[in-house]
Amino acid sequence: MGSLGDLYVISATSAVKIFSVLDRTLTGDIIGAAIRIHRKLGPGLLESAYEACLAYELSNLGHKIERQKPVPLVYEAVRLDCGFRPDIVVGGRVAVELKCKEILHPVDEAQLLSHMRLLQLPLGILINFHVVLLKDGIRRLVNNYSEPLEAQVTSS
Repeated sequence: MGSLGDLYVISATSAVKIFSVLDRTLTGDIIGAAIRIHRKLGPGLLESAYEACLAYELSNLGHKIERQKPVPLVYEAVRLDCGFRPDIVVGGRVAVELKCKEILHPVDEAQLLSHMRLLQLPLGILINFHVVLLKDGIRRLVNNYSEPLEAQVTSS
């Protein structure tokens, strides 16, 4: 079907590849670095401190990092500078949004999905450092995933 390690979503009529081995390695490195940082520093710091540490860790792993990358917004053929900026873009493939708050809200996911859509990035990771166990504060998001047309027709 594909290379070893590719991740697929399988329906009754077809299989859709959603992540490559490279994407899984990249997201694994991001989450692993965030866990290392959280174990060393714990919760309670400002978002900017975690951002600097995560950028440092990922750079040391050899990944291309863009911090506070401007997100272009085009509305009716006019390019607007609205100040949208994901915290980190890794390898030109993954938007990383960091939070330090009691609980994540749907608007946090919506913000990350907007960054992913506007930058045309396939993956996003939302990380909330204000938790006891970091695994409880991590959400992975996929941009523009939809089932193949045949699967939608047969499931209706």
